[in-house]
This record gives sequence, C-alpha cells and structure tokens, in this order.
Amino acid sequence: MYRTALRNVLAHKGRLLMTALAVMLGTAFVAGTMVFSDTFGKAMRDSNSKSYSDVSVQVVDRAAGSAASARQKSEGGSAALTDATVQQLSALPGTAGARGVVSGFTGVADKKGNLIGQVWAAKGANFAPGQDGKDPRYPMVEGQGPKTAKEVALDRKTADKGGYKVGDTVRVAANGPVVEAKLTGVFTTDDPVVNTGGSLTLFDRATAQQTLLEPGRYSGIVLTAKPGTSQDALLAQAQPVVPSGHQFDVETGAKLKADEQDMITRSTSSMRTMLLVFAFISLFVGIFIIANTFTMLVAQRTKELALMRAIGASRKQVTRSVLIEALLIGTASAVAGLLAGIGIGAGMQSLIGAMNENMPNGSLVIKPLTVVVTVVVGVLVTVMSALLPAMRASRIAPVAAMSSGDQPVSQKSLVVRNTIGSVLAGGGLALIGYGASTGNDSGRLPVGLGAFLALIGVFVLLPLLSRPVVALVGPLLRGLGGTPGKLAQQNAVRNPRRTAATAAALTIGLTLVTGLTVIGASVNDTIDRAVTSSMKADFIVGAANGMSLSEQVPAQIAKAPGVAASSAMTTAYWDLNGTSRTVNGLDAAVLDQLADVELTSGSTAGFGQGQLLLDEDAAKKLNVTTGSVLTVAYPDESAGKLTVGGVYKAGGMLGPVMLANSEIAKHEPKPYVSDVLVKGKDGATDGLKQALKDATGANPVIEVKSKQDVRDEFSQTITFALNLMYGLLGMAVLIAILGVVNTLAMSVFERKREIGMLRAIGLDRSGIKRMVRLESVVISLFGAGIGLLLGCFIAWAINGTLKASLSGLTTVLPYGQLAMFLALAGVVGLVAAIWPARRASKLDILSSIKTD
Repeated sequence: MYRTALRNVLAHKGRLLMTALAVMLGTAFVAGTMVFSDTFGKAMRDSNSKSYSDVSVQVVDRAAGSAASARQKSEGGSAALTDATVQQLSALPGTAGARGVVSGFTGVADKKGNLIGQVWAAKGANFAPGQDGKDPRYPMVEGQGPKTAKEVALDRKTADKGGYKVGDTVRVAANGPVVEAKLTGVFTTDDPVVNTGGSLTLFDRATAQQTLLEPGRYSGIVLTAKPGTSQDALLAQAQPVVPSGHQFDVETGAKLKADEQDMITRSTSSMRTMLLVFAFISLFVGIFIIANTFTMLVAQRTKELALMRAIGASRKQVTRSVLIEALLIGTASAVAGLLAGIGIGAGMQSLIGAMNENMPNGSLVIKPLTVVVTVVVGVLVTVMSALLPAMRASRIAPVAAMSSGDQPVSQKSLVVRNTIGSVLAGGGLALIGYGASTGNDSGRLPVGLGAFLALIGVFVLLPLLSRPVVALVGPLLRGLGGTPGKLAQQNAVRNPRRTAATAAALTIGLTLVTGLTVIGASVNDTIDRAVTSSMKADFIVGAANGMSLSEQVPAQIAKAPGVAASSAMTTAYWDLNGTSRTVNGLDAAVLDQLADVELTSGSTAGFGQGQLLLDEDAAKKLNVTTGSVLTVAYPDESAGKLTVGGVYKAGGMLGPVMLANSEIAKHEPKPYVSDVLVKGKDGATDGLKQALKDATGANPVIEVKSKQDVRDEFSQTITFALNLMYGLLGMAVLIAILGVVNTLAMSVFERKREIGMLRAIGLDRSGIKRMVRLESVVISLFGAGIGLLLGCFIAWAINGTLKASLSGLTTVLPYGQLAMFLALAGVVGLVAAIWPARRASKLDILSSIKTD
C-alpha cells in the first residue's frame, strides 16, 4: 500500500500540481510573515539600542511642556527639573556627569516653505557642549553647534533634504511663530527619530528652553555613572534628589533599553499577528481546494481502490494510502513554501526599505520556530483536508470494481448535511443580529462568532443552494451559449458538492472583500457628512502635529485679507453635573456664519449670553433638556451654574458640548486652541488659502484645509487601509482562482468520454471551449454572489457595533464597487477556464470515447 501511494503521487504529478501550489502559497505567506517580522523586529531593536548607550540613569518630567504644568508651576504648585536639580545630581558620589535635556516638537521648512519629513517625527533639542565646545551626542561634520538665539544646527539627512548648507537661513517653528535662524552646523546622530526619517533641530540651551518648554526648565536629565558604580547604585542615589511628584520617572539606562525593546517586540508581534491572520485565511481557502482535489482523485480511482479491496486490502490500508499521498504532497509543498517564504520575507524587507530609505535594515532572521511552524502547518492542513476523502475511499465496496462512475450519495447523508448547515447558518445569523442590536463594542464578540458560524453553515449548505441558483441563470446561459450554455448549466449542477467546494473558496474572499468595502464606504460617508453637515466655514486652520495653536494665530488670521469671519475653536475639560466633559468653544458673534447647528430644541440666541448647547447624546447622558441648569466645576477650583440653551443633532465637528469662547476664557486664561474656522468673503478661493498661509508666516507646522481637503484626508486614510487589506487578501483570492482551474481541469479529465461523444455528434472545438468557460463563470459568479450577500450582512452588523463610537454611522452599499467585484469574479472564471477549455477542445475524439 505504501508503494502504491508513492506510485500514485509520482504517476499523477500534473493533477496534484494545483493542490501542491495552493499549499505552497499558503505556507509561503506564513513563512514570509514570520521571517519579515523577525528580521524587521531585530533591525528595529538594534537601531534603538544605541539610544541609551551613554545613559546610566535618566530622569524624565512627563508633564514638561504641558500648559497645565506651566500654569501650576507659575502658581507654585508643581516642581520642575532645573539647573539646581542638575547640579544636585552631578554632585552625587556615583555621578561622572549630568546633563539637562530639552526636547519637544520642532518643524523645519524646506526652501519652498513645506515641512521636511513627517510631522510626528519632527524633533527639537538642546545643544549641550562640554568644555571643548563639543556635544558627544551630536558630532558635527560641518560647522559648529548653535550659541545664540538666531542659530540652529540640523542633522545631515534633514539638511540634505532641504538643500541647506552651513551659513544658510533656515525657517523653523514649534507651536509659536516661525523663527529664521542661521545654520551653523550639520551633525550626525544615532537618534532613532532621525534614523527612521525624522528631523532633529538643535538650539542653544536657553533658546531650546524658551521655545520648547519655558526658561530654566528641562524635560529630562541624563546621568553617567563613574567607573565601578552600577546603574542600580546610581539610581538609588538619584531618587532622593529628584523633586517629589508623580510626574517624574527615574529609571536606569538598562531598564529604559529593555522597555524600548519590549515595546518594539510587542508592536512587531501585533504586526505579525495581523499578517498571520491573512495567511491562515489563505490556508483556509486552500483547505477547500485540497479536499476537492482528493475527493475527485478518489472518484477517479473508484475501480482501482475497489479492486484493491477485492484482493484483500483492508479499509485502514486504503485510508492510509490516501493519507500518505497527502503527507508526501504536504511535506514537499511546505518545504517549497518555506523557501518561497524566505524570499517573500526578503522582498518585504526590501520593499519597506525602498518606500522609506531611513527604515532600519539588517540580515534575514530565519528562526527554527519559523521552519517548524511552516512545515507542520503545511503538512497538517494537507492531511486533515484529505481525511474525509480518505475515509470515503475506504468505504468503497469491492463490487464497485465491476462498475464505473461515482458512488451515489445517500439521501440520509444529504439530509444530515443540510440539517447541520441550517442549524449553523441560522445560529450564526441570529448571533450577528444580536451583536448588531447592542449598538456598542460589546456586540463585536457575538458578531465575530456569528460570522464564523454563518460562514461555515453557508459552506455546508452550498450544494443545496447551487441547484436553484444555477437554475435561475439557465435561460441566460442558453441565450448566450446555446447548446454549450445548456450543457454548462447541467455540468455545474451535476455534482453539487464539487461545485460548492470550488465556489466556497471564492465565497470566503468575496465575503471579506465586500465586508471591508461596505464598512469603509459607511465610515467614509459618516465622516463626510460630519464635516459637511455642521461646517459652514470655508477653511480650517490647525497645527499639523495636533497640538494647540499659538495664541497669536487666531488674531493673525482675523487680519488676513479676504476673511469675512473667523473664530478660534477652543477646548476645555470641565465637570458638568459631576461628569467630566469636553467643552468646545466658538465666538458667539460668528457662530451662525461658521457652523450649522441643527437644533432639535431651543435656539442659538442664548449662546452669546453664556448658555450651553448640547448634542442629543450628551443631553441624554446628563439627563437634561433645553432650559435645564447644570452645575459646573471649573479647573480653577471655582464652581458655577450654566443653563442649557438648546439641543442639537449628534455628530459632526462641533463636539458634544458648546459654549462661547468668552465664557471659557473666564476660567481658562490660555485655553487649548485646536483649530481656527474661517469664512471667506468670496468663498474658498486659492487666494484666500494663500493669504491665510501668509498671515501665519508661512509656518510649515500650520495647515490650511478646505472642506474638500478634510474629506480627502479621511478618504485617503480609509482607502489606504482598504488597499492594504485587499493586498493581503490577494493571496487568498489567487488560491481561490487555482481552485477553479483545478476543479475544471480534473472535471475535464473525468468527462473525457463525454466530451469525445459530444465532438462525435457534431459539437465543434469552439463549442467545447464555450461550455467549459460558461461552467467556470457560473461557478465563480455563484460563489461571488453568496460572498457579496454575506459580506454586506456582516458589514451591517459590524457597523451596528460601531455606532456608539462613531455617531451617525449608517450602512452604505457602494453599488458600483459591488457590481465591479461581481464582474471581476466573472472575469476570474473566464481566465481560470482558459487552460482547461483548451485542453478539453484538443482531446482526440476516438481516444476519448475509448476512455474507461
């Protein structure tokens, strides 16, 4: 039996090629994911390990730079890291050196006024020279470090990107006005921010404190231990000296490095998990192809297996022979997948490097775990997929050796299958509906479990569904293809199980693709309505880094030519009736010009008189209506009462609670300014946009966006996420296509005699081709159609669980894209049928008729 199994594998290499390819692709995805994540993680850890090479102990003020901390310090209510702290720490017996560190956001403009690099990786720091005038952290390759308020130094990569040389004037900005400074030096650094594509600007100590924090204050202090003093010993000495307060973190360099490595490990682990999910989706699709292939192989070898039973082979031996075939195919395919996966991992690493030249790079990491997991997964998937066909093969009666054709399926087995499928699908759909009805994230687990059960249930029911669905398109097939079309319809329903197994692979892919598309379209529509429904302003001016705008910006914008009305949008955090709430402020005089407040009760008349406006959700949670009085606890520890002047529809950019800026200013001397809304005299013109940029000093950190710009920004984010998901699902779709090719090719092999008879009675080669192609298209459209319906339903349910976090979310069906998916499924069917159709049309008539 073992020799027979090996002979069967070697004798039928062609018919097993698609199965082997499906396993190889799935395992290659697994191996590539593990190799890439291990390689990328090690490169990141190696790069970041240099950050703490000169740090024995580090003290960090987590509150440094915040407005609240600055206000508390001015009132004597908060400690800070100062020169006195540096001197105290430097005097410790184990300290060899202590330096104060100033760090914060700083953007650098290129010669066109645009921000260099990414806003989240734009950093400023202090140049701290020793007695030799050099800072060992930032060795200068050109010029020298900054010494005055009008001097800066840049890292080499930023200087090269901006086209700057020593002596040039550079425009930099934090959260205040643009500063023009002379470039005195260009340096190199191991700072991870720079190594990953960010920018680093150095100021002299006093300027860095003034610009990034406040005079005399440091964001951190770095200590270097004397020889013979351990980091832990120095930590014990430093802790009593650090000012008291929960805002200060004191850690050893070793601990900081370990925490950084752990964070990188967790982030790469999350990335690996996401990629592996899609890899296992591909393997799951492959299961249907493998099971379908072995089912057809068993059917083709009915007489052979029955004859072996007749001459003495036991059921176990027959089962074992089929499983050995699967084991051999799985092992060979998994090894090939491992080798291909190593190539995929190397390719992904190169792609990341090509997309961002500053990403860390390193040699490939191939761990033993990667090898073991890839091979074991490939073998298990193949063997388990072949288990049912192997058991079915063992049940072939010896008397079948005297007949031909498939063994009939008992009515009992069909009833059991359909009953199980109905229970699973019904239970899954019920769970999905329940999860959607919750309206919050508590429904996500029921929806996820329900989607899985419904998907399995639908797979089980696909044979039952195939007959009526294919029958519906029968007239269309006969109209398009005539006799070949009619034959294609009959072939598609001749073996419902085979049709279902082939269509199931496409059903998985289309379910996921459709679900993602509908969710993306729904979220995009909700955000678009949120921007357009409540915003009358032509432009929104805000900081690119999301931080508060300087208090000068609103005044500068108000004076810009072409501005009809403008208002700062401020944010405060107050306690309303004992519950902390975000309160957004606008100028009462221009509220109706800049925002469209869709009231359900009350009016905006009281807004200028200090009355609150609440959205429906906030009013419901606070249990208030128009005219209700709320008790307010302010940050300055005073208290008061505010009247609700009106309630408006939830959603949009206005937030849950609104109050006039003049009222917020009474208790927030320097409120957080998130944006400035602007209405132009002539609308949203390019001239007004340029005037607003000029009014802010062409600050590279400040962005001026129109309504369309805001829409496009959100749309691009969602589109990028969808394209990434489509790319990851591409492997599953490719495997599904292989399944269609595989099924058709083996079906042609099974029907050689039938095809020969058709040719003999007058059906020409083109008719044979048309019959196979139409059969392929029908199967593909059947699987895709089921996937579209299921994907839309699951997306509706997921949207239901997002309503609590995304107010106003409704399910939007992008009919154009869904129609395109269905059309692409038809194209997939045509492409998949090219080789089987050619093969069928070239069969010799006489030899086909003589086929056993």
